[in-house]
Amino acid sequence: MEFINPDVVDLSRFQFALTALYHFMFVPLTLGLTFMLAAMETVYVVTGRQIYKDMAQFWGKLFGINFAIGVATGITMEFEFGTNWSMYSHFFGDMFGTPLAIEGLMAFFMESTFVGLMFFGWDRLSRQAHLAITYLVALGSNLSALWILIANAGMNMPEGAHFDPETMRMQFESFVDLVFNPDAQAKFVHTSVAGYVSAAMFVMGISAFYLLRGQHRQFAARSFRMAALFGIISTVAVITLGDVLGRLDYEKQPTKIAAIEGLWHTSNPPFEPWIVAALPDDARQENHYEIGVPLVLTPLITHTFDQPITGMHELEDEAGPRIRSGIDAVAALRRYGVTHSSTDLAQFTAHEQDMGYGLLATRHAPGQDVTAIPADRIDDVVKATQPDILPNVFVTFWSFRLMVFLSLWFFALFAISAYLSLKRRLERSRLLLKLCMWSIPLPILATEFGWITAEAGRQPWTVFGWLPTFLSASSHGVSYMVFSLVGFVLLYSVFIAAELYLMFKFARLGPDHDSMEPHAPATPRASAFDMRPMAS
Repeated sequence: MEFINPDVVDLSRFQFALTALYHFMFVPLTLGLTFMLAAMETVYVVTGRQIYKDMAQFWGKLFGINFAIGVATGITMEFEFGTNWSMYSHFFGDMFGTPLAIEGLMAFFMESTFVGLMFFGWDRLSRQAHLAITYLVALGSNLSALWILIANAGMNMPEGAHFDPETMRMQFESFVDLVFNPDAQAKFVHTSVAGYVSAAMFVMGISAFYLLRGQHRQFAARSFRMAALFGIISTVAVITLGDVLGRLDYEKQPTKIAAIEGLWHTSNPPFEPWIVAALPDDARQENHYEIGVPLVLTPLITHTFDQPITGMHELEDEAGPRIRSGIDAVAALRRYGVTHSSTDLAQFTAHEQDMGYGLLATRHAPGQDVTAIPADRIDDVVKATQPDILPNVFVTFWSFRLMVFLSLWFFALFAISAYLSLKRRLERSRLLLKLCMWSIPLPILATEFGWITAEAGRQPWTVFGWLPTFLSASSHGVSYMVFSLVGFVLLYSVFIAAELYLMFKFARLGPDHDSMEPHAPATPRASAFDMRPMAS
């Protein structure tokens, strides 16, 4: 594999991180609002009350703004794998490209087709038909997330593939293993439900704005209550499913879970504290100013009281034999590429599972060639490579904690909001309404921190245990990367500005009906969703 200029690798990583984080500002709201719209429209169809149709149409308008700009920011990301990460695309393209192709052909086309019918079919379709269309939009947006996360899961837990020494790439092996990768299933539900939290806070915050100004009171009160109840259920789910992901990381990515917990040495169950806050020092491999809660870490991560969690120092020690074995694998693979000898192939096969660790060692080998390492220097190369198996601990540690702290804030805010809404005391709680309004962007930030945790914690790998990140990029020049990076930042900043302008404009304008008094239902019937009277 070609050794890439480290500056190009860093710029490629930075560019992809920015484009991914920009794009992911729009995704959670799309995932969550579709099901909230479906819930509002379901109440309209069941009760016949016009106000719920008004709610679905107004929040649907804001969904449409977010959806359109989100699509524009997402399309370029798939091309970026080919332009900036060609070595990764060659090595893992079969496993990564398959779910992305299915996402485009099935989920994205489905979502994009039915979204037009959802917006323009109100007066052309029956209530039941339009409701079915809205649910199909919700299903399509969430299926889109599923297939993208299946692709991402392969990078974290490669399943359903094997390495082919003839083609020098991972060959597709099992579609079932690809789809039912445990990381994909847990991450899909966790990410989707995080989107529901974002949508609930969005609706609740804008509704709080109307209540503070005394506008659209019944519309806002109903929207607020539905969002608060939706939000508290979603927050409980996202925290619970985050625990499932943590357990998977403990089993499959021990370096990530050790970095998340700032655990430099193997834990001492059951007394090891969960570190609430600290300043991890990557250079000295220690924490400063730790604040911990005793007896929490072991049951939290292992779901037992006696199972230890391996620390980063011990993980480095465990990596030593794998690095040495990986060097043998890479050396045998290089010889096999020239000789096609069965002896070289047999030697490679014996060390194949450690090949990635051998590739990781190439940056410390003379001329980035492990076959050129003198016998008396192998120990030095192994020792130099061992710290490379760890991610950036400071970033991983704090991105995780910021996500967790924000999630706990959401739970408290939704719980109090739901209680006061049910008690019809909202408009007397102006501080709460202001907190809801100010908290609108926080779930988006929480999901961004979650993705930073997942992706930074996977380092130094693009495909965990197989392909190091520094060998995955394209061989561009630094000037090209700087030019494209600046271009993307400017373009995506325009998208963000357009989103904020349109959202603020239409949110301030409010629903189409300035007077939101209850309308007489077309077909009155009793329902558990009947919330009259709602205004305090």
